[in-house]
Amino acid sequence: MCEFCIKHGEGKKWYEIMEHYSQEMLATGNRQAYIEHFVKNIRQNANSNILKLEWAKKKLPMAYGFIRKMGTAGMKKNHYGQVVPLEDAEKIIDMVQSITRISCICRSVTVGKNSARYCLLLGIDPTGFVGDWPELKLSLETLTPYQAKELLRKFDEEGLVHSIWTFKTPYIGAICNCDHDCLAYKIQIASDLMNLIFKAEYMGYIDYDQCVGCRNCQKLCQFGAIEYSVANKKCYINPLKCYGCGVCRNVCKKDAINLIDKEDLPQFQGAW
Repeated sequence: MCEFCIKHGEGKKWYEIMEHYSQEMLATGNRQAYIEHFVKNIRQNANSNILKLEWAKKKLPMAYGFIRKMGTAGMKKNHYGQVVPLEDAEKIIDMVQSITRISCICRSVTVGKNSARYCLLLGIDPTGFVGDWPELKLSLETLTPYQAKELLRKFDEEGLVHSIWTFKTPYIGAICNCDHDCLAYKIQIASDLMNLIFKAEYMGYIDYDQCVGCRNCQKLCQFGAIEYSVANKKCYINPLKCYGCGVCRNVCKKDAINLIDKEDLPQFQGAW
């Protein structure tokens, strides 16, 4: 299990704990004020912080390991994520008190798309932070659990990776649906500047006998985890790169791809 499962999971996956979505937890630790401050300032701070990290990595290579460690520790305390497959995302939807669809803050920062409505707030009232962000206010939409699940399935088919995010850990306040334009991807996957998100509690596996080597799964993978053997004309998943999102299953016409719980793969339980 991941670090948060050990700290906050009570012997289960940490995001399966109902308390982590509760209004009682949201009301403690000054979380609502933190959320409002975070959203209001992210557009101003995100790009400048990325530039600072890139500069430090290039100019201060000896010290950067410490900078990265401290930055990651701060994110784990306040705003950290984990990839979850569709099945687990749907279970989470059934656990929360309200679901609000909202424009993706990441895509607003990275590509200037204020109408990219890919994020779901869980139990959070957004009225406290949308006033300074008109585009965000116009995008708000309250969803039923059925509507939210339908939307997640649509995103899954489009190849978007589902992830949960904390606001002062262990409170979970959002499900995001990510691609290369998201801040976490750019910071952790593309640039390797800092860790912002855990891999899933699962790992993908391709049944070698069922695979016909069409490579559709390889084209869809956001993490470059699916590789192709020219000699065998088969695809296989690199376990060190796989984030366990399960999105690749959508395009396999032979149903050759499955997710395996890392609890059943002790040799990869530390691959977070």
